[in-house]
Amino acid sequence: MSEQQSAPEQLAVGKSQGGAGATYKVVLFEFENFQGCKAEIFAECKGVTEKGLEKVGSLIVESGPWVGYDRHGFTGEQFVLEKGEYPRWDTWTNSQSSYSLLSLRPLKVDSAEHKLHLFENPKFTGRKMEIVDDDVPSLWGHGFQDRVASVKSLNGTWVGYMYPGYRGQQFIFERGDFKHWNDWEAPAPQIQSVRRVRDMQWHKRGCFILPDPAPAPGPDPDPTPGPPVLPASAGTS
Repeated sequence: MSEQQSAPEQLAVGKSQGGAGATYKVVLFEFENFQGCKAEIFAECKGVTEKGLEKVGSLIVESGPWVGYDRHGFTGEQFVLEKGEYPRWDTWTNSQSSYSLLSLRPLKVDSAEHKLHLFENPKFTGRKMEIVDDDVPSLWGHGFQDRVASVKSLNGTWVGYMYPGYRGQQFIFERGDFKHWNDWEAPAPQIQSVRRVRDMQWHKRGCFILPDPAPAPGPDPDPTPGPPVLPASAGTS
């Protein structure tokens, strides 16, 4: 690591221990559906090959959260891994651009509060959107464009997505300043949805659950009921 570090790089120092009193454990399996060789990870892992695995086909997060990468040394595409089971690669990503997970580290969630500032241009200029203790499935739905070129993460840990509905490539925002989209290793200044990352220290469930779809509306009641039906045993005159 170079001597001159940006704010996100400085945050990387010592983050493997997470917050005070936090514990971390993830179990990696070589094949899908929790089969094959496995390895238990309790701290940052720069390469799964160091743990005797050629690849990761499935995993179980027992306590977290974690962030995985598709390259060694915490580089490449990022994947948020909250408490739960991930039986195959498409359960931790839907970007369709990467099929590998080669390194991972714990994510620090420093408080139960969440506050995020999004900016249209680099160095915190242009239009601004503030998000406090909420998940936003569509920035457009809140009157903000999809261009996000700099970010201030004031409280909590967040994950941004390239597309609405928490879809596409993921970008992690731990507490700190991100002056340019290169700071979160994005190919372009595009984010269309953001949400909070949870953990067991501050949140009961400690994981992200997609909301159930709204039930389909039932048939409207008939406003003009027909004549009453006589019981089967009743006779006619």
